[in-house]
Amino acid sequence: MATSTIGLDQHTIDIIKSTVPVLEEHGTNITKRFYQIMFENYPELKNIFNQTNQRKGEQPKALANAVYAAAKYIDNLEAILPVVKQIGQKHRSLNIKPEHYPIVGENLLLAIKDVLGEAATDEIMTAWEKAYGVIADAFISIEKEMYEEVKNSPGGWVDYRDFKVMKKVVESDVITSFYLEPADGNPFPLFKAGQYITVKMESDPYNHLRQYSLSCAPGEGYYRISVKREEALGDNPEGVVSNFLHNQVEEGSILPISAPGGDFVLDQQDTRPLVLMSGGVGLTPMMSMLETTIKENSEREVIFIHAAQSSNFHAMKDRVKEIAENNPQVKHYTVYDRPVEGDEYDKEGYIDYNWLSSIVPSNDAAFYFCGPKGFMRATYQVLKQLEVKDSDIHYEIFGPAEDITN
Repeated sequence: MATSTIGLDQHTIDIIKSTVPVLEEHGTNITKRFYQIMFENYPELKNIFNQTNQRKGEQPKALANAVYAAAKYIDNLEAILPVVKQIGQKHRSLNIKPEHYPIVGENLLLAIKDVLGEAATDEIMTAWEKAYGVIADAFISIEKEMYEEVKNSPGGWVDYRDFKVMKKVVESDVITSFYLEPADGNPFPLFKAGQYITVKMESDPYNHLRQYSLSCAPGEGYYRISVKREEALGDNPEGVVSNFLHNQVEEGSILPISAPGGDFVLDQQDTRPLVLMSGGVGLTPMMSMLETTIKENSEREVIFIHAAQSSNFHAMKDRVKEIAENNPQVKHYTVYDRPVEGDEYDKEGYIDYNWLSSIVPSNDAAFYFCGPKGFMRATYQVLKQLEVKDSDIHYEIFGPAEDITN
């Protein structure tokens, strides 16, 4: 990734940096307005962007944070390279192309001008036009490498490829697994434990794209996703794609999917104890990591902790129990915050410092976790209480990126 100073003079860099406080204050309003303008001007882009996240306000907030970070580090984009790569992985999975970037730039500049009014001087707008070009080039360059990598992997492909649902398994009251194999019968690539695929639901007037973690180990002869049916809750409508999968997709159905992607992946070179913690459907990448570890690194000690409302919402419980019974190096624990009569569990309530410190032998281990954002924030704080090093804390947020560290 080339440094951002290429093509930017010091005066332009100084102007961009001077707008950081403004972005901090008005960033979300700018990005909300950006999406409104862009979808008015280019409604076909609704085929790519998750409209549910738009309504929730999650996507504008995530974009605002990304723009803020880019402005702050405009003279050293290397500093935010991990974030750029993470976003790039999502873009590659959604098949974002170089031709989309000028459209985003055009409408982002319109939104900045619209929200800031007279404060958006010609000098500021010119500086941001230059800066956006540099930022876009950085993303396009990284994503080009990602497209080439997936295209050149054995059985790899770009855009979408039809897969057939070979098996559909109800895992709990709200989670169902779908086993997928290529409709054309040709080879398909392995993936890294923790990665996801994008499922395209073709509909009128716009398609819907959703990313789901793979919940199996690579090399099993299929991809498996385990999907929670998202019901309407408060102001949030029911999940369009999750309900489509649960209610309409059957064995034999065809689903267009993108090749696996994502950088939340298991480090298989690390032989220290592995602690996997999940809440709700955050179980899915943890199951892939568990299945992969017992298959590829069977000597590694694993502590598997899953939190759910009750047994009614606990997917794959029997599979985890079976793994632990057949692999003495694996210990598993269940946490229910609303257990029902007859439930078997290890803790009622939530994962807390005292309980976790009693079952984890040392903080010198690799900790991976995933789940709802409240679960993620609480888990992160518990790990900091345990004085786990930042380099040993690994997590993924489903949906737009968000800071869980404060």
